[in-house]
Amino acid sequence: MMMKIVVVLAMALVVDASFITASASSAEAFKTATLLKTLSVNSLITGEVGVGKKSLAQYILPDAVLIDASNLDELLTTLKSVNQVIIANLENSPNINKVLDFLSENNIRVIATAKSSYYHEQIDKIFSIKFDIPPLSKREEDIEELIQKFTKEASHMFSINYDFNLESFTPDLSQNVNSLRRQVMISYLLQDIKESELIGIIEAYLVDKLGSNNDYKSFLHIYEAPLIKAGLHRFKSQLQLSDKLGLNRNTLRKKIVDNKQYL
Repeated sequence: MMMKIVVVLAMALVVDASFITASASSAEAFKTATLLKTLSVNSLITGEVGVGKKSLAQYILPDAVLIDASNLDELLTTLKSVNQVIIANLENSPNINKVLDFLSENNIRVIATAKSSYYHEQIDKIFSIKFDIPPLSKREEDIEELIQKFTKEASHMFSINYDFNLESFTPDLSQNVNSLRRQVMISYLLQDIKESELIGIIEAYLVDKLGSNNDYKSFLHIYEAPLIKAGLHRFKSQLQLSDKLGLNRNTLRKKIVDNKQYL
């Protein structure tokens, strides 16, 4: 059962999300992308990982081949046989001058993506339109829409249908859509997980990490931190929690200090 969960979860994490336009900034970005569909100009879309750059690029050029800029040989070979292309992660190109020169000399329509801070002296010559997609932390209206979307995906993927508990859910926006989707999928699955399955997941996590002479102490936080965190959330006080756990209050305080980075 544990293997089935891991495989299904891996499948869920690669499902691409459509671009959500609940916030004003994302709606503006989508408006620009829609305009670009009607124009024969090159554009550079910038932003953090997981903000939707690739989704918008493929919306603009749905029939274009997509290649990561780090694959220089493959990219240059492809450019010889196409008239339009999507180049992802432009900042990772090992020879950006060669790529940009080829694009300019051969009049190839290109939509490229890059991180927000990316700059190159030839950018303005190649890309007529440049726009940045803000991170999800600045698009609060999009977060709720995305959670609903990913919840539906999870329900379909895992064949489980129940309300997603948002009471103690703090969105993980560290990688924007990527981390939020992963978090929702895992959280949704864990709402219905059995104790034996949870033990199996922990076992799979630990099996390749054990081997030092102090492993018990090194991995004790995996068990103690969630127990303490859940207890504090449920009982609201260290006094009640120490009683429920059957621990001396001083012992509980020490464990809280020891696990403070995980709480």
